[in-house]
Amino acid sequence: MKYVDYFLDRITMYRLVLYYLIGLLLAAVGLSIFGSLGYKPASIAFSAVYITLVCWISNRLFAYVFKAPVNVESVYITALILALIVTPIRTSHDLIFLTAIGGLAIASKFILAIKNKHIFNPAAVAVALTAAGAGQSASWWVGSLSILPFVVIGGLLVVRKIKRFTMVLSFFGAVIMSTVLVNIALSSHSDALFILQKTAFHSSLFFLAFIMLTEPLTSPATKGKQIWYGILAGTLFPPQIHIFNTYSTPELTLLVANVYAYLVSPKYKLMPTFIKKVNIAHNSLDFIFRPDRRVSYKPGQYMEWTLTHNNSDSRGNRRYFTLASSPTEEDLRLGVKFYPGGSSFKKAMLAMDESTPIAAGQLGGDFTLPDDQTKKLAFIAGGIGITPVRSMVKYMLDTNQNRSATLLYSGSTGKDFAYIDVFSEAERRKILKATYTITESAPQGWHGQTGYINKQMIINQIPDYMDRLFYISGSHSLVTAVSDALHSIGVSRHQIKIDFFPGYM
Repeated sequence: MKYVDYFLDRITMYRLVLYYLIGLLLAAVGLSIFGSLGYKPASIAFSAVYITLVCWISNRLFAYVFKAPVNVESVYITALILALIVTPIRTSHDLIFLTAIGGLAIASKFILAIKNKHIFNPAAVAVALTAAGAGQSASWWVGSLSILPFVVIGGLLVVRKIKRFTMVLSFFGAVIMSTVLVNIALSSHSDALFILQKTAFHSSLFFLAFIMLTEPLTSPATKGKQIWYGILAGTLFPPQIHIFNTYSTPELTLLVANVYAYLVSPKYKLMPTFIKKVNIAHNSLDFIFRPDRRVSYKPGQYMEWTLTHNNSDSRGNRRYFTLASSPTEEDLRLGVKFYPGGSSFKKAMLAMDESTPIAAGQLGGDFTLPDDQTKKLAFIAGGIGITPVRSMVKYMLDTNQNRSATLLYSGSTGKDFAYIDVFSEAERRKILKATYTITESAPQGWHGQTGYINKQMIINQIPDYMDRLFYISGSHSLVTAVSDALHSIGVSRHQIKIDFFPGYM
C-alpha cells in the first residue's frame, strides 16, 4: 500500500482522473474487440476523439468570449466522461447529438455560473438538457458488468487520492436504504435484493460515485457537508423515484445534489492581482495577492489556484495551496517552497508580475480552529507545512484570543523556519509556546531541539498532550510519522487533524 501512496503523492488529482478515464476507454476498446461489449471498437474510439475535439474548440471559444483562463485538463476530463456515458456513434446522424452534448457541457461552465463559479457538473447538465430537448439521453454504458472491475479499481484510487471515502460511503449507504424503502412502499419486498444486485453490477452507480459525485468544483469542500451531499444523492438515485412523470436518472440525481452543494459552499471564483513576493525562508517565498472581492474564509483553509502558462508539464496548471494569511488581513498570502527542477507551475509563479492572470476558487478544508476557545491546541509542522499554522496564529493575535497553544516546528536547517515574527509575537503575548527542531546538523550556538519529531519529543515538549487537539501539517512522511507517534502514546484519532486538500502533491 505504501507504493500506492507514493504514486498518488506524486500525481495531481486531475491528472490521475484523466489517466483513469483514458484507461477505461482503452479497456472498453479491448473488451469490444473480444465481443464483451455491444459496441464496435472504432465507434468507441471515434466518439471519444470527436467529443474531445468539440469540447476543446468550445472551451477555446467561450474562454475567449468570457476572458477566462483555459484549463485543458478539465476539458479533456469532461469530454472523456461524456464518451463513457453517451452511446458510441452508430450512424452519421449521431454526430449532431455528440456535437450538441459536447458544446452544452462546456457552455454550462461559463453560462450556468454565478460569480465565475459553475454550479453543475458539466457532463450531467449536458446529458439532462439533451434528454429534455431532443429526447436523446445517455445510456451510461460505462456501467456494463464487463468493465466494472476497471471502474472500481481505478475509482478507488481516485477516492483514496482525494480522501472522500466518507462521502462515497454515505452515498452507497443511502442508495441501499432508499432502494429498500422504495421497494417496501411498492410492496415488492422480494424484488429488493434483485434490484440492489442489478444496481451494483449493471448501472452507473460506481462511476457516478467515484468520478462525478466527487468532482471538487461542484461538491462541498468540508466533511460534514460532504456526508449530507452523499446522502442526498444516494436517496434520489433509485430509478423508481419520481415527481409526477419525471423519473430519477443519474444525471438528474447529480444536478439536484449540485444545487445543495452550491447553497452550502462558497459561491465565487476570484481573479486576484499579484502584488509581490517576499522571501520567508530558504528556497521559500510568500506570494501576496490583492483579491478582487471580499473573501470570507476560516484560518487554515485552502483554495485551488489556476495559473495558465505555456508548456505546462504533466502536473498541470492547477494547484491547491493553504492560505498563510489570516481573514483579518486584506491580502491573500501563499507560502511556497521551491526545489531544483521544479514544476512548470512553480516556474510560472516565479515569473509572475502584476499583469499575470491567475484564478482562485474552491475554498474549503476542515483544518481550522475549534469554536471552543478553551480547548488546548498543539501544532506540529514541518517545512512549508507551517502555512496554515501562520494563518491560525495570526488570527488568534489579531482577534485577541486567549487560547493555549504549543508549536513543534521541524526544519532541515535553521534557515528553513518561516514566519518566526508571528510566532515570536504570539509567544510574547503568552498564547503560544514554540519549539524548533533541526533534523540535519545544527549550527553552532543552536538552543533548540535536534532530530525528527517523535513520541519522546512530543512527551517532553507537550506534557499535557492528552488534553490537546493536534494539528499536523507537512510532508506525507512527517504526517504519517507524527500520527503514528501520537497513536502510540494514546492520543485518539478524534484529537488529530491533518492538513489535506484534494490534489495535494
